[in-house]
Amino acid sequence: MEYLGQPNPLITTFSGLASLYLLMQSSRKTWLLSGFFIGIFWFWWIALSFNHYAMPWAIPLVIVAMGLVYGSLFWFIAWISEKTQKLPVPHTELLSLSIKAIGLLLLSVVHPFGFDWFKPELMFVNSYIGIEKWQFALVLTAIVLSVWRAQFLFMFLLLLAYQPNSHTRVSIPKEIEITTTHTSVEDKWNKTLHNAQFKEVLNLIDSAIQKKKRLIILPESVFPVFLNYDKTLIEKLQERAKHISIIAGGLYWDGKTPHNSAYIFTDGAITVANKVLLVPFGESNPLPDFLSDWVNKVFYDGAVDYKASPNVTDYVIDGITYRNAICFEATSEKLYEKDKEGKRPEHMIVLSNNGWFTPSIEPVLQRLLLQYYSKKYGTTIYHSINMSTSYIIQDGTIEKQ
Repeated sequence: MEYLGQPNPLITTFSGLASLYLLMQSSRKTWLLSGFFIGIFWFWWIALSFNHYAMPWAIPLVIVAMGLVYGSLFWFIAWISEKTQKLPVPHTELLSLSIKAIGLLLLSVVHPFGFDWFKPELMFVNSYIGIEKWQFALVLTAIVLSVWRAQFLFMFLLLLAYQPNSHTRVSIPKEIEITTTHTSVEDKWNKTLHNAQFKEVLNLIDSAIQKKKRLIILPESVFPVFLNYDKTLIEKLQERAKHISIIAGGLYWDGKTPHNSAYIFTDGAITVANKVLLVPFGESNPLPDFLSDWVNKVFYDGAVDYKASPNVTDYVIDGITYRNAICFEATSEKLYEKDKEGKRPEHMIVLSNNGWFTPSIEPVLQRLLLQYYSKKYGTTIYHSINMSTSYIIQDGTIEKQ
């Protein structure tokens, strides 16, 4: 329903609660199969990136691997749960159910290879149930007690996890232009097409200037070159930055390693914000060095990993402080940490390139994660994307597409 653009809070709430209720009563075998197919249907799109590396043979292997990873995690939880039933202690059934509930709570903090997109509570983002950990714990408690006592009255505890729509509309500045581009991965990295692509991007900036916009946001790697070495392009952007602030994705070369970066042109200055959290395998190999070098050589033509910045970057445009985020890192808790003054980001500008995974459910899952963090931390997110629709999220609600 999210993929079709027709979310329904009532159906989402009911189906989420029903799935958890049924799962809690199920055997180890069912948990194994549930985890296996959740892993596949939640993450099958990851395998699509291998099309762009001319390795379509790897797609089914990756899909099955995702199923096996989460199938194993679910099986392990159920295995521990069943083992507790044999302990010489009272109320072993309650203990067994509690183990399952605790396992589901902990799954959102288990990040295979640093990839943290699996959060069971994500099912309640567009529902009547809150997305905080304590609310998810309350949901599981109500279900555990209901199953244990075979009494649905315990489900009234769910009222305490009810999340009213407290969204207060705040006017989004009309002076901000959030762009969407439609450049395939193959075309983006085809150097013979760069002149035409860059001309199109400059035209978007010129159009925003004509519309009296004060800020234009362009997607991740909209300039797929080491922009700090392209003086001609820098000069063209600086000239336009006299009339409008520009946020654009590009590559940055520090003399040794490449960075995936955002370039901020404003007030006559250029700020480069390097990515803090790299995509596992896509940008940085999480394996030990001896395996990492082999994988890069065999699968990525010997390309070196990107380098991550140690610190997040905040910048100010027209008196508003924005936190910089590039694609994957915007869906991670780290980007919402407090700054030196103890404040969480109120505004975040996110640049993404979803061309690696479209058409698929990846843009939908990414949006749900951004809604989750926006609702959790009150961050307004301005998201410019290549190959899927751009939008603004405020208090977990999509404001503009």
